[in-house]
Amino acid sequence: MARHHAVKFLLLAPLLAANLPTQAQNPGLTVPTLRVQSQAREGVLEWDGMIQAVRQSTVAAQVPGNITALFVKAGDTVKAGQALVQIDARDTQAALTRSQAEVAQADAQLTNARLQWERSQALKSQGFISPAALDAAQAQWRSAQALFNAAKAGQTQAALAKGFTTITAPFDGRVLTTQADVGDLASPGRPILTLYAPQAMRAVVQVPASLAERIRTARSTEVLLPASGNVNASAQWVRASRAQALPGADAVSQTIEWRLDLPATTALPGQTSRVRFSDMASASPGNNAQETGLSVPAAAVMKRGELTAVYVVREGQFMLQAVRTAPVSAQASSVTVLSGIRAGDTIAADALKAGLANASPAKP
Repeated sequence: MARHHAVKFLLLAPLLAANLPTQAQNPGLTVPTLRVQSQAREGVLEWDGMIQAVRQSTVAAQVPGNITALFVKAGDTVKAGQALVQIDARDTQAALTRSQAEVAQADAQLTNARLQWERSQALKSQGFISPAALDAAQAQWRSAQALFNAAKAGQTQAALAKGFTTITAPFDGRVLTTQADVGDLASPGRPILTLYAPQAMRAVVQVPASLAERIRTARSTEVLLPASGNVNASAQWVRASRAQALPGADAVSQTIEWRLDLPATTALPGQTSRVRFSDMASASPGNNAQETGLSVPAAAVMKRGELTAVYVVREGQFMLQAVRTAPVSAQASSVTVLSGIRAGDTIAADALKAGLANASPAKP
């Protein structure tokens, strides 16, 4: 009986093996790929920049002491002269009281010296004292005058130091950040909070020094401002009202800082932007100074919330790579990638299919 079953299994084994799925018979989903090509744009140069307030101030203490009150927080709007921080004033008040007492003492000594000088003058006219005694009285009076002036200066300095215990806003603006809190020890030069004037903003960008002369010939300078808080708003290009380059170059990066004043905007300091110089003079022979944009099909780019990414082929597999793209309409067939991938990279032509579990790159 055992021999009969063994023979039956041997006869059925080929049939069972034929029905078993294999990896070769089910290779999975293959997704077409494409090689990213650069798209040169003559006469246009773009770099990443940052929004910065034209008028920004770091408020610090001028006298040491514990912070007893912080009247504002980040985001508050303040007026010029408004109290921002209160520092413990007991030490400065004691110094002011001491200086006032010194002024009173010096005033009494000055009065006594003046009266002595006047009496000496009368006695000298009557011949009762010598000229030397008159000169001594005059010197004593002048010395008392000097001591009184020194005491008054000390009183003024003490009053000024006491005034520094209340830190006020230097201009109308908003509180950007606070670097200290109640109970912290304030010391001269230590930042307490940062203010900025939201009325005037600018974009700051670092430009390679090798392109400095060509950038100066640009007739159009634009900044891509981030989208405002409105849910329907999108990033938009605006023309800079003024463009200025700093006179020196950074010794390490060999870049020159350009500052581009912006019209009224809701952009906040620290937000990233895109700066575009266009309509420039032609590059000199041998100087291939062109901005390279990477254009890919819209289907190759995946957007999930705040994430924008493509699938890059790495060692025969798809790897998700975050990218940053230029603003584009919903009907656009292609997207310009600003950063995240390079020319020559191989990416999936369809990001949705490449994200499936069994997807693999199609062989070239």
